[in-house]
Amino acid sequence: MERRKLVVSTGNKHKVDEIKKILSDLDIEVLSKNDAAIEDFDVIEDGNTLEDNSIKKAKALADRTNFMIIADDSGLFVNALNGEPGVYSSRYAGEDGNDAKNNIKLLENLKDKEDRSAAFKTVITLITEDKKLYTVEGICPGTIGFEPSGDNGFGYDPLFIPEGYNETFAQLGEEIKNKISHRALALENLKIMLKDIMED
Repeated sequence: MERRKLVVSTGNKHKVDEIKKILSDLDIEVLSKNDAAIEDFDVIEDGNTLEDNSIKKAKALADRTNFMIIADDSGLFVNALNGEPGVYSSRYAGEDGNDAKNNIKLLENLKDKEDRSAAFKTVITLITEDKKLYTVEGICPGTIGFEPSGDNGFGYDPLFIPEGYNETFAQLGEEIKNKISHRALALENLKIMLKDIMED
């Protein structure tokens, strides 16, 4: 019997490899959009929540293939800023912003705040071959540092100190981050769900 295929809504090879590693003991072939010969297309992420954006990306991909598909959206939620940058994490400093500008804006907005608690969240949407839709999430609580530290990672990694650690994601490095991050936790939850689905 042919292995079931799972297409990931990303062109990011690093993300695909991470997902392959976590799902490696399931009888599933993980493919990127390119592997599945699906032409690149843009989805406007204009949802009000991570879940909205994740579902929107998943449905757009599900319209183009009959394989199982997953799509995700992630964000950083800072308590003292009423959950900002949240769903706007990647474009917090504006559409022409970048990681450095986003980090500067976050530090600027937090400069008078005592509470620096925050959480990274990821929502993953799975759509099966028969077009059933499921969502899972992963949450990594922590705090925001006072200045960027570390050379690894991307986004807000140089500022985010996960709970139970004294260093930022960018200092801790990929190996630890891939065990404790919001994405890793969401992928573990996805794995549990896929096991159940495949046993049905």
